[in-house]
Amino acid sequence: MFQITRTGNRLDIDLQGKLDREQMAAALEEFEIKSAGIEHGVMRYRITGFRFPSLGAIAIELSRLPLLFRVIRHFDRAAILADESWLRRFSEWEGKLIPGFEIKAFPLADETAAEHWLRPPVLM
Repeated sequence: MFQITRTGNRLDIDLQGKLDREQMAAALEEFEIKSAGIEHGVMRYRITGFRFPSLGAIAIELSRLPLLFRVIRHFDRAAILADESWLRRFSEWEGKLIPGFEIKAFPLADETAAEHWLRPPVLM
């Protein structure tokens, strides 16, 4: 299951289980559409019951990497809520590979901390 909800300059993305080729293609298309017009956006990913995507899904994602890198430049940060500690570590490592984009991962129970981290800093 992959679901994206847009509110202003924020995307809330929920991923559960395993994606196949068709689901990945639909998810990436929805991600591109719902990201249109966002500048300095933020994302909240909630990942539960993660299972590795099918080889077909990985092939679709790799084929669309140029598009993903173009779209991700419209976002400043992402909070990852995940039930697996290795997935949280991997997400933060992945964030270090994308210039100008910051990823911070949280356990599922720390949704309040993730929400606080996503808020823009208050300027005085």
